[in-house]
Amino acid sequence: MAPPGDPRRLCKLVQDGRLQALQEELPVARGFQGPAGDTLLHCAARHGHLDILTYLTEAWGMDIEATNQDYKRPLHEAASMGHRDCVRYLLGRGAAVDCLKKADWTPLMMACTRKNLGVIQDLVEHGANPLLKNKDGWNSFHIASRAGDSLILQYLLSVCPDVWKTESKIRRTPLHTAAMHGCLDAVKLLLKRCQYEPNSKDKCGITPFMDAIQCGHIDIAKLLLEKHEACVSAEDSLGAQALHRAAVTGQDEAIRFLVSDLGIDVDVKAASTHLTALHYAAKEGHVNTIQTLLSLGADINAKDVRNRSALHLACAGQHLACTEFLLQSGLKDSADVTGTLAQQLTERADSPQSFAHRAMT
Repeated sequence: MAPPGDPRRLCKLVQDGRLQALQEELPVARGFQGPAGDTLLHCAARHGHLDILTYLTEAWGMDIEATNQDYKRPLHEAASMGHRDCVRYLLGRGAAVDCLKKADWTPLMMACTRKNLGVIQDLVEHGANPLLKNKDGWNSFHIASRAGDSLILQYLLSVCPDVWKTESKIRRTPLHTAAMHGCLDAVKLLLKRCQYEPNSKDKCGITPFMDAIQCGHIDIAKLLLEKHEACVSAEDSLGAQALHRAAVTGQDEAIRFLVSDLGIDVDVKAASTHLTALHYAAKEGHVNTIQTLLSLGADINAKDVRNRSALHLACAGQHLACTEFLLQSGLKDSADVTGTLAQQLTERADSPQSFAHRAMT
């Protein structure tokens, strides 16, 4: 156990909220920094101990603007953890409301990662700017879209009506973010209150509809189709469509929705590579997704621009279960393919009994 006055022990006392013990030991302490350069004020703010925060500030005159190794201040800690009483105290003592930690995150941004409207209101009422962006180009509204609390989004829109007009440095909008993270209520609000362009693309060419599909959020995908005129055949920067991205992530229900409900051709090819969804699933080693695609009529013999079948890609990735399943599923050219693949795989043997031998026998 650390001796009395040791910084680690002091931090533990603060963490546990033991004010009386802290008052007894603090006078003999030599230095106050804890892990990552935290001061005792950081610890008190992070754990929500207002009495200790007050004591350290008023009895010991500790600096409420002290920074740790990540340039976090006590206000960052209190805001990120949703400790409203500590936030109010620090703001009342004159803490800088838009101070920056590493990556240019403000206390308001950190508060927006949690569903704590009261803390966000306190910060804004003390002058926090919702339009500031961090190093990735996200403002507070963008961050709140990831948490998905519609009340917080409505509040930010009420105090800063243009806050929705934002993109990250890779051109992702709050609608992309809410769709990716399955925040249905947030998506409903964004479609109602904001004017995002249908099928807006980030730098990779991904639309909010693609984000919803590749993450398996079919309810959001349906909403984007009905309320935002999303295009189901939009292509990303590599020519892949939503069906292909769903195959990459193994979203079988999304694949069924696209093919069975929306009539997407199960064998549609990515524009630049001619890869089908089956190719993508095999490349990632998704046996269940391969089964789903075949049950929907996917052509097991489809070739890409390099004349490769799904079996080639399964073998190249050394996905044994996929390779075995495809070999058993009626390949017309399996004899020619297996000869070529056996040679390739023998060169990449992963044990004395090579992957090629195991796959082909």
